[in-house]
Order: sequence, then C-alpha cells, then structure tokens
Amino acid sequence: MTQDGDSGTTYDLITMGRSSIDLYSNDVGAAFEDITSFAAYVGGSPLNIAVGARRLGLRTALLTAVGEDKVGDFVLAFLRREDVETRFVPKKPGKRTSAVVLGIEADRFPLVFFRDNAADFALTIDDVLAAPIAESAALEVSGTGLAVEPSRSATFRAVELAKAAGRTVYLDLDFRADQWHDLRAYGVTVRALWPLVDVVIGTEEEFRAAALEASGDVEITHHQVSAPIVRGDLESGIERLLSRGRPDALVVKRGERGATVMAAGEDIVAPGFPVEVVNVLGAGDAFAAGLIYGRSKGWDWRKSARLGNACGAIVVTRHGCANFMPVLDEAMSLADGAGGL
Repeated sequence: MTQDGDSGTTYDLITMGRSSIDLYSNDVGAAFEDITSFAAYVGGSPLNIAVGARRLGLRTALLTAVGEDKVGDFVLAFLRREDVETRFVPKKPGKRTSAVVLGIEADRFPLVFFRDNAADFALTIDDVLAAPIAESAALEVSGTGLAVEPSRSATFRAVELAKAAGRTVYLDLDFRADQWHDLRAYGVTVRALWPLVDVVIGTEEEFRAAALEASGDVEITHHQVSAPIVRGDLESGIERLLSRGRPDALVVKRGERGATVMAAGEDIVAPGFPVEVVNVLGAGDAFAAGLIYGRSKGWDWRKSARLGNACGAIVVTRHGCANFMPVLDEAMSLADGAGGL
C-alpha cells in the first residue's frame, strides 16, 4: 500500500458513489409536515467527502453519475466551483439525478430519499476504467454503491484496480437501509468486499449491520430510514468481520464521543469536541474527509481522527453537508481551542 498523497499521483483521493440535490428544511425545529420552505444544497456521502477533502487541501475527483437533467447540472456546477474534478462523471440517458429531503425537527432528522432510477446506480465497469483509479493515491467507496447492479460490480472493479496498484482503499459503510432489497444482503455484500479494503469507516450501528445475518436484528423506527436501530453485540460483530480479513484499520465513529481507531492491535481513542447541534447529517462525511486528509499527510491515527472529529463537529453546527464543509484553518482553530490535535 502506498502512502496517501504521493506526489506522483494524479489525485490524492477519488471518491465513488452517490450524489444528489439535498433539500433541507428551513424551519428548524418544526415537524416535517409543517415545513414551509427548503434550502437547496448538494449531498451524497462520496460527494461530501470529496468536497470536504478538497476544502482541506487535497486534490480530489468524484466518480459518480448524473441524469441528463437540470438537477445534474446543479450538482456539477457546485462541484466545479469547489474545484472537485468532474471529468469522470458521466450523464446517464434515461436516468435521474437523485434528490434527498430532510426535516430538522426538535429531536430527530427525518430523511427521505428519491432514488428510483438513480443515475449513480448506473455506474459501470467502463466508467471505472475511464477514471485514473490506479494513478490516484487513495480510493473511497461506499456501502450504498454496493446495493444494486451495475454499480456493485463497478465498485468491486474500482477496488480491485486500486488494490492492484498498491493504493489505499477506504470503505465507508454508509448503511442506508431503504436502498437494499433485503437487509441481510448489505452484510453479505460488504463482507465480500471486506478483504480488499485497507480502512473501514462506520458508526457502531453500521458495523453491526455489516456483521448481521438475520433481518430481525434490524429495526426501522418511524420513517427515519437513514438511522435504523441495529441490535447485536458490537465486539462479537467486529470479530466476525475480522474473520474475513484484517484491514489496516477499523474506524468507529461515535458522534459526540469522538472516534475509536482499531489499528495495529490497539484501540486508539480520539475524543470529540462538544458543540451545539443544528443538523447531524454530513458529520460522518466531514469526519472521513478529515481522517483521510490526516493520513494523506502522514499523520498518526489519533491525530487524523481528531481532525476528523473537528470537521464533523463544525458541520453539525451548520444547516447542510457539502456546502458547509470546513477549511483546514477552521478545523485547526476549533482543535487548538480544545487543546490541539
């Protein structure tokens, strides 16, 4: 595995997977049915990570797909303003750019996906071959990209190419329950990809979901399908996953409690930063951007995860995701105020 950020590479990071227009409630604290207006942003975990890492200073490219529609134009225009490379983003005839609608209620964040006929699910192996996967220092893929074909095979092929070239492969577990025809299929597919990745990033619930074998272990509450309750013992779940192979690191995101990195036989705890929460969506992607930035600069796991925590803490104080990713000076300033990284 090469060091992230190799100066001889085309990009420091290519992220692959979903993208969307995000419509976020302007009526913070109001029940979803009482929303009167929305703000239009962009989102999708791989897109958020590409933007977040670019704002921190990495050279990033996004491998997604959009429809031949105005929503796709909206997404691409934003990415170009952010200096995220879009030349590997095909427009898929007959497919649609995705949309997400979010309510920001007093105690929860109901999230509705509009991904029927999603363009990014139509990514193919040929799309992967057209991107400089092997010539870039790191590749990040997401669990949602594994949900259907041809995106699933395209994701596997991208990982194979990166791995063969000795590049760092990050897997963001990104469990979106309503994107899967069978919840057990999520675990089956993630476990198949598991031996090929170097770093796995996810919440406690996502690691449990990756290890689950019975659909009864997942409970979807109200219609916030993006945040299911996943029962089961975390430690035994991780042990089952590790029986499939041992990545260089498992990174468990724990929200306000920070993050734990399981690497080199030890658990490295990176404390979080207490802040006033406005919207939790996008915090995990900001964390991933910060973590990947740190690793690309040769930082150790704790320092990298602390930067990730700082990025995530900043985003939860803001209204949206990609549009509100911090720059490096902002994240370092927050960290310095809490004793540094």
